[in-house]
Amino acid sequence: MLDDLAAEEATHVERAAELEKTELKPEVREEEEKAKRRLFVLQIVQPGLAGLMDGSVSTLAPVFAAAFATKNTWDAFAVGLAASLGAGISMGFAEALSDDGSLTGRGTPWIRGLITGAMTALRGIGRTLPYLIHNFNVATTVAIFVVLVELAIITWARHRFMDTPPLSAAMQVALGGALVFATGILIGNS
Repeated sequence: MLDDLAAEEATHVERAAELEKTELKPEVREEEEKAKRRLFVLQIVQPGLAGLMDGSVSTLAPVFAAAFATKNTWDAFAVGLAASLGAGISMGFAEALSDDGSLTGRGTPWIRGLITGAMTALRGIGRTLPYLIHNFNVATTVAIFVVLVELAIITWARHRFMDTPPLSAAMQVALGGALVFATGILIGNS
């Protein structure tokens, strides 16, 4: 009996594939591709970008504030690591608990939360790792370079997936990054 059901299901799958080839008009196929892209952006790219951008906000200022306040690379590393992991956990739970996806179509909440949390933590850890270098000036220079690379990646992703014009994406990301960076330095030097 189960073999008969499996054989019948295989027949249905084959027939659906045949109908798709012969009956599915190009404009319908194009609409389906657009819908798939929208879902990918909504369920994967947007949570990832939110995490990358929050990784900047929640970790950039603390890392550089600790670095400039103490001039001690280990202290900056410890603060950056704590901020990165704490922000990743916080953002992951915030995204996972924001909605179950049924009303918004944003997908599985725990996958969104995992993506957002991971991107938040990775972004913070990226600028924290240079502070394992014992020389403060070298570590800070490398950390600033990492931040610039991260900002370039976010600019590219906003342009590529969110259809933001390149110059507009660069200006938005640069402004946000500069404000948070300045905040960290000002607080660290106070």
